[in-house]
Amino acid sequence: MPEGDTIFRTARSVGRALIGKPITGFRSNYPLLTRFHDDTPIIGQTVERVESRGKWLLIHLSGGATLVTHMLMNGSWHLYRIGERWQKPARDMRIVLENRDYQAVAFTVPVARIYTAEALVREKRIPPAGADVLSEEFDPIAAAARLRSCSGEEIGDVLLHQHVLAGVGNVFKSEICFVESVNPFCIVSALNDQQVAALIATAKRLVAANVLEDAGNTIVTYRGQQRRTTRSSSPQDSLWVYGRSGDPCRRCGTSVRHRLQGPDARVTFWCQACQPMPDGSDVDGIAR
Repeated sequence: MPEGDTIFRTARSVGRALIGKPITGFRSNYPLLTRFHDDTPIIGQTVERVESRGKWLLIHLSGGATLVTHMLMNGSWHLYRIGERWQKPARDMRIVLENRDYQAVAFTVPVARIYTAEALVREKRIPPAGADVLSEEFDPIAAAARLRSCSGEEIGDVLLHQHVLAGVGNVFKSEICFVESVNPFCIVSALNDQQVAALIATAKRLVAANVLEDAGNTIVTYRGQQRRTTRSSSPQDSLWVYGRSGDPCRRCGTSVRHRLQGPDARVTFWCQACQPMPDGSDVDGIAR
């Protein structure tokens, strides 16, 4: 599933192509979207703003409505110049927005809906802008309070709660905990204020470090993306622990471990030596 940095780059590129230009073409195979277009034509409106909120992409239209999509595992937005050949088959198309210069095409996007401004505020699944670690509105103090409200949960799970830190996904979860030497299975209430503040600051820093300028006009979200959390120039050293189970820790040489975590059984990677539990036990509660 794409994480916040991927959606941010997609929003930035789609925005550059669409913002401020009248929409000259719209089509979709989602009945709710086409019904909205029949009642309130999207053609002729202008894209005013494109933003990411965690893993959601929001396209704000001049008529007051917002087109919202979520990629889940296989969705993607592509951007093409008018007349350029699509890189995916037309049968995978779900939404097309075009102006005189560009087509923005959503392929196999499983979640797409139009919201009024009022409905968007009420929608609990979509995090507010202030919760997104890449947003200019992000408030680390408020984020710390949201994190603290999950006091009985494991920090590795809480970092994935989009209402707490929107944009952090499973890769960054493990990497953030490693950088701050926090065991991902540690209960939030066992963390001190300095650790909480450091986790939030590192989350913002690592996600932001992966927001680089796009080369070219075509965006393919998620597949083939190379994230970087270490400072090494070698692509093989891009991540500290994620996906490296059984490999030596880049800090101490201890074998990196992995384990399923949380109700969604998301895989978590960590180094037991660099990330000890506060009480000295291992993640199974056995004293070391």
